[in-house]
Amino acid sequence: MLGLAPKNGAEIMQEIEGMTQGGWRPSPGSVYPLLDELVQEGLIRKREDGRYELTEQSREQIQWPFGMGPRRTQSIEDMLNEIGGYISYLEDVARTDKSKLGPHNDKIKNLVSRLSLLA
Repeated sequence: MLGLAPKNGAEIMQEIEGMTQGGWRPSPGSVYPLLDELVQEGLIRKREDGRYELTEQSREQIQWPFGMGPRRTQSIEDMLNEIGGYISYLEDVARTDKSKLGPHNDKIKNLVSRLSLLA
């Protein structure tokens, strides 16, 4: 999204809502911490006008011919944080339109079961 044009957090939230045809609008509490994290990681920068834009590092990853670009090795902590992000997304979907999860109930239960065996 930022590869097309710089945007501020509110514009990003509005664009996501448009992309999902009103099905999901992320909260400021999820968007702005993510933007701050991406700034800290050097993937985006905040301009003086408050809009965010890609850094050269992130532009290179977008240009990578085989998908997402070279990934660094993830730690278990990184993986758990990523899983947590997906869970947060599914929780948001469940709050807004639980029927979207219905066809995936068996798979969700299977994943929960597998994860519970690790603890």
